Amino acid sequence: MTHTAVTDNGAKPQSSTTYYSLLGLHPSASVIDIRRAYRELSKRYHPDTTDLPATIATAKFQQINEAYATLSHPERRLTYDLKIGYSRFGVIQAPSDLNRPVSNPYDWSKSAYLDASDRPLSSGEIFALFILGLTFLGCLILAIAIGITRGDATFPTQLPQPTSSMQQHITYLSAVTKLHL
Repeated sequence: MTHTAVTDNGAKPQSSTTYYSLLGLHPSASVIDIRRAYRELSKRYHPDTTDLPATIATAKFQQINEAYATLSHPERRLTYDLKIGYSRFGVIQAPSDLNRPVSNPYDWSKSAYLDASDRPLSSGEIFALFILGLTFLGCLILAIAIGITRGDATFPTQLPQPTSSMQQHITYLSAVTKLHL
């Protein structure tokens, strides 16, 4: 089920669009993202608040309302997703090219283990991971350095010599043990 969208200048695009593209979202968008996009677009295209001609604004506003009514209701959204061929359970379903000839190279873009929303890390995320790695490495080096410099005092290899009170206690325990035997 696809719908043609009306652009800001009133022209209809050549390709048909989905409810998700009307709201500017990916099919994996959360309910919060859908609500946020709907509120923003409904303010922009409401016939009483926009500078667009009334017919264009009304048509666009109706399309946005129809899209939101479908995507905000879980059962209607699931039915709509199945109609447009999107499934949140791609790992369970068999790939469409299961019986393809072996001579054709495999198209990894259809792999069940790759998500369409996967993206490379941003430079900020890479920098944060770099700082995290440096912090871990610095802590490890610091722990090793402390262990080496304080190793003799921290891990004694010889047993301490008993003091006079300890010697008296050991003598008492051995005497009590002999009496019970």
